[in-house]
Amino acid sequence: MEQEEVAAREDADLQLMYRIERPVYNEAAIRSQVLDRKEKSTTLRERLAQQFRCSSKRAKAAALSFLPILTWLPSYPVKQYLFSDVVSGLSTGVVQLPQGLAYAMLAAVPPVYGLYSSFYPVLLYTFFGTSRHISVGTFAVISLMIGGVVVREAPDSMFYVLPANGSNMSAVLDVEARDARRVQVAVVLTTLVGIIQIIFGLLRFGFVAIYLTEPLVRGFTTAAAVHVVVSQLKYLLGVKTQRFSGPLSAIYSVKAVLSDITSTNITTLILGLVCIVFLYGVKDINERFKKKLPIPIPGEIIVVIVSTGVSYGLSLSEDYSVDVVGKIPTGLLPPAAPQFSLLPSLVTDSFAVAIVGFSMGMSLAKIFALKHGYSVDGNQELIALGLCNLVSSFFQTFAITCSMSRSLVQESTGGKTQIAGLLASLVVLLVVVAIGFVFQPLPQTALAAIIMVNLLGMFKQIRDIPTLWRTSKIELAIWLVAFVASVLLGLDYGLLVAVAFAILTVIYRTQSPKSAVLGHVPGTGLYCDVDEYEEAAEYEGIKIFHSNSSIYFANSDLYVNTLKEKTGVNPEHIQAARKAIKKQKEKKANSSNNSPSKICVKYKKEEVTHEVVSYNNVAEEQRNGRSGDRCSMSASEQSIFLNPPSTVHFIILDWTPVNFIDSVGAKAIKQVIKDYAAVDVLVVIAGCSRGLLVELDTLQFFTGVMTTDMVFPTVHDAVLHCQHSHPAAAPANETT
Repeated sequence: MEQEEVAAREDADLQLMYRIERPVYNEAAIRSQVLDRKEKSTTLRERLAQQFRCSSKRAKAAALSFLPILTWLPSYPVKQYLFSDVVSGLSTGVVQLPQGLAYAMLAAVPPVYGLYSSFYPVLLYTFFGTSRHISVGTFAVISLMIGGVVVREAPDSMFYVLPANGSNMSAVLDVEARDARRVQVAVVLTTLVGIIQIIFGLLRFGFVAIYLTEPLVRGFTTAAAVHVVVSQLKYLLGVKTQRFSGPLSAIYSVKAVLSDITSTNITTLILGLVCIVFLYGVKDINERFKKKLPIPIPGEIIVVIVSTGVSYGLSLSEDYSVDVVGKIPTGLLPPAAPQFSLLPSLVTDSFAVAIVGFSMGMSLAKIFALKHGYSVDGNQELIALGLCNLVSSFFQTFAITCSMSRSLVQESTGGKTQIAGLLASLVVLLVVVAIGFVFQPLPQTALAAIIMVNLLGMFKQIRDIPTLWRTSKIELAIWLVAFVASVLLGLDYGLLVAVAFAILTVIYRTQSPKSAVLGHVPGTGLYCDVDEYEEAAEYEGIKIFHSNSSIYFANSDLYVNTLKEKTGVNPEHIQAARKAIKKQKEKKANSSNNSPSKICVKYKKEEVTHEVVSYNNVAEEQRNGRSGDRCSMSASEQSIFLNPPSTVHFIILDWTPVNFIDSVGAKAIKQVIKDYAAVDVLVVIAGCSRGLLVELDTLQFFTGVMTTDMVFPTVHDAVLHCQHSHPAAAPANETT
């Protein structure tokens, strides 16, 4: 027992104590006695000159910011990092090769353009990117968005031509002309995406990604995974259907595949299913034994090599009508200017691709930066991705971002810097320049299998639904709206609807803030919701109103109405009661004789009646609150029903959570202060931040009835002031 008492005393001695004794401050006293604002010694012209002045130090900083490689390459530890980067680069390159071929199918362009898009952008990102671990290049979601635009601008129906011999045969599809046109559209779209990303980066618009909240991105990418799987069904089954784009394209695609399912190529289906089973097994093994395996098993390149060999050895294309990749030109294409005449019809789509691409790249870059203890610059990332897209588009590539699966491979195999990404791009370059023709017999169903299995991670995001149901119904609504809208309306319109809905949820939250009347917790100096905590007790004659929102044009009326409802003091009702009594008094005074006129005033709810003999006695009767038994009704008397007289003398507005206020909100608050002053209730403000006070000064808030004497730094300062002004209130019994 004694040991427990000693331990308790030791705990009490170790507990930090918070004791401050100071005067009760209001804003006027703070400005005159406590704080002096620093005077700005420089003029606007001097500040502009300082901002744009060039020096060797500023030039060096700008160069290092624009070319982040200069910050780490000179001090690159060759012995510690080089071997890890080489292993990681080769491993990532082996994954990048089949993904480049596969995602080109999603973008509706020939597979070789996926290889181009896996080389040039990766090379450029090595110099301009700030993340050391992400693997940029082709990505399923971006490729699918590009494919939707490409198919819309260059549909198959534009390229049916009649046979040259003039026979009665039906029109045939000119595949070469269609593919050439689709490549032009994809290249121009990529150019525009790059320009937008660079402009956003130069304008320091890296913050735009915050509007794509995590539930929105996860719902959107899950919907994109649905679109991708639907688009690959025809390759998996070997059926010939057209590619749809726009609203309900997923439904139309499924309907087209099902209507032609009787013409399924069995050989194609069997080969595709075998590839899916093998890839899934390899992924499961890599996940289960990732700590024991030195590098992940490269299942995708194994599938590409084996299926290419089987296709070539068994002549699957000629003997079994299995669709293959086809011609892959050897070497790189010379640079060429995009067809800028296509720009006007692609502006809206380019904004969507630019923002989604940056958002996905930045979110993954932040994850790796946090894990490995370095920082990434969002604005520089925008510039880096923009340069990758813009410059590469002159070499016939389509838009890129980072890939989650390749980035995980690059990081898990020991990659330390973007030297790994550089080596991965050289692996792709080797294939393009030297051995690209080897992959011409590669079956398209194998690429479809690679795409589908890589989407397993995205489909696992459906598990978010029960978690969000338990934690945040609003975020669950954002997830579901993003998913449903993107599946039904397409990725472009779906993204627009999802962003608009996410913004509406922010407006909804400001329109439905949590409000409370606060009470003091004895002995703590804390103020808490009296409806939620038993220890919180209100002071007599003082109401402390708290609302966790800012005050602006959209919610100022709501704030004022909630204030009146929560405090139970409505100045309009009190004014109306006084006017009614005065009017009745004047009416009876005109017809009175020697006997005093009687008005029976009855207060609602409390059923208290007052006999009003003269106007001078009204206040006295209301203060005394006498019983209504004295009031007996007669034919000449009238009864008036009023709210009970207010016992509240002070209302304290707790503005601790208020971040900003606009002119409409300021006018509403000043008006409500005037209304309460007219019924002898003083309204004061507590907990304003210094930034908010600057806004109030700018809005000329402290004029007329409102002065800085009515603003206090804390709620407790305001309470002590109110108690001193009205001694009948219970004392706080605390000094602060």
